[in-house]
Amino acid sequence: MSTTTEYVVLVTDDGAPIGRADKATVHTHDTPLHAAFSCHVYDADGRVLVTRRALGKRTWPGVWTNSFCGHPAPGETPSDALARRALVELGITVTDVTPVIPDFRYRAVDASGIVENEICPVFTAVTTDAVAPNPEEVAEFAWLTPDELRSSVAAAPFAFSPWLGWQLERWPA
Repeated sequence: MSTTTEYVVLVTDDGAPIGRADKATVHTHDTPLHAAFSCHVYDADGRVLVTRRALGKRTWPGVWTNSFCGHPAPGETPSDALARRALVELGITVTDVTPVIPDFRYRAVDASGIVENEICPVFTAVTTDAVAPNPEEVAEFAWLTPDELRSSVAAAPFAFSPWLGWQLERWPA
């Protein structure tokens, strides 16, 4: 077990950094606005990787979501943060990282009352690696066509993270 404190970047409404907070304590019933990101990973066949959050996750345990999410550390570039989290959560490297919804922002409250409150640009990326999920982060995963993902979210929105549904609503055509 690591004793290194992981920090998130606290931000103003326009995204300007104003401080940092311990990631382990920031998600509460009154979560401050902070920087994050979401990534949708594709394979060579054009399928998108969806993951089911581990049951031990503090927010939205057990729900299906995009490939991976994370928080850039203070001073960390988005590309470095994406590379770090792809490796930590899924054991993969990613290429062709592309912003698709750079101004995505959301606030959501899970069933336990924990709040997500993030400025969260959305990216796509590509991998050719075999997925080796970290069980502390990911319970299971599946590769779906984009149409299969949209159909699944429409049929059972309660089974998916709210941010995934909102991202798909804004997805570029």
